[in-house]
Amino acid sequence: MNTVTPIATDTSPDVMKALLDRQRAAFLKEGPPSIETRLDRIDRVIALLVDHKDAIAAALSEDFGSRSVEASLLLDVFTCVGSLKYAKAHLAEWLKPEEHEALFPDAVAKVVYQPKGVVGILSPWNFPYQLALAPLAGILAAGNRAMIKPSEVTPASAALMAQLIAGAFDETEISVVQGGPATGTAFTSLAFDHLIFTGGTAIAHHVMRAAAENLTPLTLELGGKSPVIVGRSADLADAARRVMTVKTLNAGQICLAPDHVYVPEESVDAFAGHAVAAVGAMYPALKENPDYTSIINGRHHARVQGLIDDARAKGAGIVEINPAAENFSQQSAHRIPPTLILDPTEDMRVLQEEIFGPVLPVIAYRDIADVIDRINARPRPLALYYFSRDGEEERRVLGNTTSGGVTVNDCMSHVTAEGLPFGGVGHSGMGAYHGKFGFLAFSHPRAVYHQSKMVEAEYMMRPPYGEAMRGFLAAAICK
Repeated sequence: MNTVTPIATDTSPDVMKALLDRQRAAFLKEGPPSIETRLDRIDRVIALLVDHKDAIAAALSEDFGSRSVEASLLLDVFTCVGSLKYAKAHLAEWLKPEEHEALFPDAVAKVVYQPKGVVGILSPWNFPYQLALAPLAGILAAGNRAMIKPSEVTPASAALMAQLIAGAFDETEISVVQGGPATGTAFTSLAFDHLIFTGGTAIAHHVMRAAAENLTPLTLELGGKSPVIVGRSADLADAARRVMTVKTLNAGQICLAPDHVYVPEESVDAFAGHAVAAVGAMYPALKENPDYTSIINGRHHARVQGLIDDARAKGAGIVEINPAAENFSQQSAHRIPPTLILDPTEDMRVLQEEIFGPVLPVIAYRDIADVIDRINARPRPLALYYFSRDGEEERRVLGNTTSGGVTVNDCMSHVTAEGLPFGGVGHSGMGAYHGKFGFLAFSHPRAVYHQSKMVEAEYMMRPPYGEAMRGFLAAAICK
């Protein structure tokens, strides 16, 4: 299947409002869907991804200028399919009512999970399919319908997504709306029953304000500056290789990418050498290498290059990792060689802004306590990565820092465990999804209580109160 021509026009607020109304009306008319219907909807998303994986990869490469086909299949298709299959395998278990203790022995107290209704998905450009369709695992498992607003920065991917969803679903089940910032603003103002937004913290402020007008529940996945700590007991070469593997994946355009790395002061040069060797082994050449993804567009290329130029101007050491010594001044895409920033200072933009590119500041440290203090002085990150074979130090680091998630002795691996929650904390996000946590996020836990037949249950709270009540309270209110 060929990619489709992107649609440039915005979807109007009235059209989106009417679509939401049709989805909600269908939801209310049909009621909570059966487990068979939920499984069928999940299966249709899986089939969409599997049957059109090559077209999806082609659209992604068109949007990026050049994007690794294998990376697209791994990160935008395989990950989605895995999330959806996990939900299928566990859905029957998740749907079982939870029994809880009641005041009287023959009373029944339970939690029944209801679908919320219509969920809005506002997804970003760095993983257009993963971050738009993977949330459907929890959304559909919970019995909801969905409206998706993909990023306008990846128009070919958005147009193809709209076509594929329309071919597999009635618009009252799942629909895609396209457009630019104006459409996105109007989308967040709709009275969804839940809204999930993945993107930058600055935009999240506006999303929260818009959602507040309708008291719309939110899940926010925002990223941030995820730190790496390399302990003195770590295998330095292994740590450098693993950090650079993820830092160069999708050219560092990942919310979970390692943003900066703390290295013992006596090991900075060795770490840099290992990082250079690791990149050279993965990418003997970069400029036209199909495995090395381009920065998404000229604006972001200029932004990332500006971070490097700012650090250079303020005295940082710049290590451009360019194994084949290629000239990047003229190229068919917007690639930037992996770049280390040595001896960065706090006044440099690279330590102030989310990098979202293949640039890695390397910060020397003497004492792990100073690293913990520096991490805690910043907004809480989406992830923390720690390399060490020192169990006591690991407990100290993890016990005295807060992040959305943690991977020890690797980067980003925690997100591959579908049963773990994925989400941030504070400036890096709100709420979590993946696995059962997605099912719970997009469900309403409804309390259901069947009263006891015991006479005490009927008369316990009814006046006039007498000695029996006073005796009960005296006995019950105690240490």
